[in-house]
Amino acid sequence: MTDKAQAPLLSVRKLRIEFPTRRGTLVAIDDVSFDIARGEVLGVVGESGAGKSLTGAAIIGLLEPPGRIAAGEILLHGEPIHNLPPDKMRRIRGRRIAMIFQDPLTSLNPLLTIGQQLGETILTHLDVDEAGARKRAIALLDEVGIPAPAERIDHYPHQFSGGMRQRVVIALALCARPELIIADEPTTALDVSVQAQIITLLKRLCREHDTAVMLVTHDMGVIAETADRVAVMYAGRLAEIGPVRAVVQTPQHPYTRGLMGSIPVLGADIKRLVQIDGAMPRLNAIPPGCAFNPRCGDVFERCRRDRPELLGAGETRAACWLYAPGSGNGEAR
Repeated sequence: MTDKAQAPLLSVRKLRIEFPTRRGTLVAIDDVSFDIARGEVLGVVGESGAGKSLTGAAIIGLLEPPGRIAAGEILLHGEPIHNLPPDKMRRIRGRRIAMIFQDPLTSLNPLLTIGQQLGETILTHLDVDEAGARKRAIALLDEVGIPAPAERIDHYPHQFSGGMRQRVVIALALCARPELIIADEPTTALDVSVQAQIITLLKRLCREHDTAVMLVTHDMGVIAETADRVAVMYAGRLAEIGPVRAVVQTPQHPYTRGLMGSIPVLGADIKRLVQIDGAMPRLNAIPPGCAFNPRCGDVFERCRRDRPELLGAGETRAACWLYAPGSGNGEAR
């Protein structure tokens, strides 16, 4: 795009993440590309081990060694950030891109009050004094729904419930007014009623601050309630990407159809849910062609031989040869 006003906030292009081992190199993320626009919520969904969290960690520069970005690029407003030295990446992390982790206790220091932790982040990234930092911290706690924020700011993490701790972590992520928040399974450890509150909070903050959110989860219910678009990952690759309504209601990739078919629907007269046979392949045993082909009921010869790119499939794009013109999808299975 040439129009800067329409350019995506974040662009991931042909991202490849490798883990060198004694027995060879494992490819954990293979040729993944997507964009996130300002104010958009992109849901990233898939089974455990699909590469969702790893992609988020790469974007914010928190890949654990020996993991490395072996190819591709990550662009923030068109500027590459995947190859920045650690000191420059630290200035972006928290200030322009923030992260919400699954377990709030991993983000909060049990020895410091909530106010000390919020204040430290605010003072690091914003041009304010200590009094200004405390005032902003109280305002943030109030914004995320912490009751009596002027009193609770001096409490320690163990004095908050799980849901309240997650609200504090969201406030921590918002401290420096980031452009993008990566939320890694932010509701998994919470009960259903609290999940709904956190989802509502994220949607409101995204709308009011025009902040983009990359929402990583395995819960399609959370995706359906929160996301504008959804990317489905399988074995470190994108299987399908498109508007959330289209992916949920009319999935095109056989893997996405299996995921959607495995979700119970209230009031539906379904005696047996869809089951995807087998398991996702290990990183050292990903089959040639389409990684999903050993588990796919629509597989034909080309699927076992050639890897599909994302192809137009109705309102979405799916990495499936069923949607390639002249693909020969009627070949013998």
